[in-house]
Amino acid sequence: MKMTVELFDSIINTSQDCVFWKDSERRFLGVNQAFLDFYGFESADVLIGKTDEDMGWHSDPEPFKQDEMRVLAGKSTYKVQGKCMIRGEERDIIASKRPLYEGDRIVGLVGSFVDITDVLRRKNGLDSAQVVYTIEKLRKFSFFDRIIDEISLNEILDPLTGVLSRSYSMKFVNNLISEQIPFTFTMIDLDNFKYINDSFGHLAGDHVLKSVSKGIAETAGDMGLVGRFGGDELLLIDLHNIESGQKNRFFEKLYTESGALRTTIHFGTGSALITATSGCASYPADADHFDELFSIIDKMLYLGKGRGRDCYMVYDKNLHKDLEFVRITQTGMFREMQSIRMQLGKETGLRDKLTAVTPRLRELLQIKDLYYVGANGRMKSVMDPSFDQNASDISNIMQEAIFTDRTLERVEKNAPVFYRTLKENGLASALIMRFESNSSSPGYLVCAVDRSFRIWQDNECAILYYITSLLEQVQMEQDG
Repeated sequence: MKMTVELFDSIINTSQDCVFWKDSERRFLGVNQAFLDFYGFESADVLIGKTDEDMGWHSDPEPFKQDEMRVLAGKSTYKVQGKCMIRGEERDIIASKRPLYEGDRIVGLVGSFVDITDVLRRKNGLDSAQVVYTIEKLRKFSFFDRIIDEISLNEILDPLTGVLSRSYSMKFVNNLISEQIPFTFTMIDLDNFKYINDSFGHLAGDHVLKSVSKGIAETAGDMGLVGRFGGDELLLIDLHNIESGQKNRFFEKLYTESGALRTTIHFGTGSALITATSGCASYPADADHFDELFSIIDKMLYLGKGRGRDCYMVYDKNLHKDLEFVRITQTGMFREMQSIRMQLGKETGLRDKLTAVTPRLRELLQIKDLYYVGANGRMKSVMDPSFDQNASDISNIMQEAIFTDRTLERVEKNAPVFYRTLKENGLASALIMRFESNSSSPGYLVCAVDRSFRIWQDNECAILYYITSLLEQVQMEQDG
């Protein structure tokens, strides 16, 4: 059989190894489908003409560069072990490379690699993989029923969590779209997962991933399938909950009743409260092709992160159709602080200063109102002048200048008067900052929301701290 371009493409794109080829300057010329799936690229256009260093795939790129320079000098390499970064997670790989010749001249190199991270963990006793989906469970979905006898279950499942691999999650989604089967697509991102890995080790992180994946899969049941997108990001493909009301009821159950989220998971080195942020949209109601659908759930995920995490965001065309990433992800903290400083400088009294900056704070901190407590212990609202309630024991919880509580448990225990005020007004999570005034007692700025388990991020605390530091520089109004 004569080797043709079509035959060559067929051979490399059916290989499970990630295959690539480069020019003499180590710039990518092409890759196969397995390579694209591994890194999550739709096409090779994002890397053609770039080197590994340009892509930022190695924490230490020099050994890989020297390895390829030796290949370009005529020496082949075989099964060299190394590491690469994928979506913020360092993975173990083994790679083989050899020169590409044009006559007697070396014009580039060709190589391949496979991911052996989970194999190494099992070999070293560091991983006990779970299996969430059996062949029988997958047969209930027509896409997998057609292919399950032709490929191994190990290829379909993520080796660590036992849910669908990234590759087969995407294949399943694209198949549903091609067959015009309605479904809801959700991205689920574990909150502050890096903290767990850094504080308790990667084994603890693996334990959390397995526990959450299994819990979400059990909650979804036969309605859909869970997959691992990469790192601490999971996918849910739900064929049952399509309408807005159905989606909200499902997520309410997932977040409050399932035990998969908002739960404390214990491991050998400690324990952690596990929460997640989710963004979802439905096909074909919200988008009729994959790229648009995936873009929407990505935007909704980032919107949820901007609203304090530990929440789910269901796409609504009336509310979110004009949402842009630049508005969601723009941090610009220095610019925000400068703007806040200018606004405060234009006003004289405490109420006027707070009134000037509250609209921006409502957007930045995703709060409905800003409250302040003066020397007399009365809690007042910036937005509602008639709001005047008792918070006289607020100082009992302020051992430091900043206080956060996701559930008000510490407030209830140590400041029952302040707690009753918050609860009577439907508030369930608080961020409080103390500022020193010219009176004998300090004042307090209170951000509170009606949602339990609100995660107050460092940048949110920094913004409120900055405002209090500015207020400390001016004559504070006395509450009478």
